Amino acid sequence: MLVRETPLFIDGPEGPLEALYLDVADARGAVLICHPNPVQGGTMLNKVVSTLQRTARDAGYVTLRFNYRGVGQSAGSHDMGAGEVADAQAAAAWLRERHPPLALTLLGFSFGGFVAASLAGRLEADGAPLAQLFMVAPAVMRLTEQFPLPEHCALTVIQPDSDEVVEPDLVYEWSDALARPHELLKVAECGHFFHGKLTDLKDLLLPRLSN
Repeated sequence: MLVRETPLFIDGPEGPLEALYLDVADARGAVLICHPNPVQGGTMLNKVVSTLQRTARDAGYVTLRFNYRGVGQSAGSHDMGAGEVADAQAAAAWLRERHPPLALTLLGFSFGGFVAASLAGRLEADGAPLAQLFMVAPAVMRLTEQFPLPEHCALTVIQPDSDEVVEPDLVYEWSDALARPHELLKVAECGHFFHGKLTDLKDLLLPRLSN
């Protein structure tokens, strides 16, 4: 029997945040998923975000995805920076409150990669337990000193090598300069939105989520 996500609203810094939540029995962990650039039409229903959610579900995780401020039925207006990270922090707090024993994993696509990474840095600084961070085709150019990365959780970066939105060389150079341990996975003949490559994305994620 297919279990569907439950639509709900979470209290955010600027008002209610629209979200989709999936609870599973005997979960191995909890996953929060951050969507791409809202100014360019990114929402929690993006097909890459949906693939991330289904993959986490199949690996046995509770999942939560949400719309940033000003997206869908979420209150507020776009901030394109710290505001969206604050929204993600509110979503993470909601998820952790309902599943305190479960380790939290963050997944972010494109602009959401920046949001997830920035949130991971905040959570780690606050002493919150964090298991893994996955950044998919991440907008690394947004990761300034204002948004420090986490230092201790496992980090995996997945980058399409034909990305037409985020320049692959920017991600590769960022990865080369990153002092902390991490894994960089390059997806051959793949564009930013993983057209025809969503199965490849799932195949990379699933074993790493299942470990």
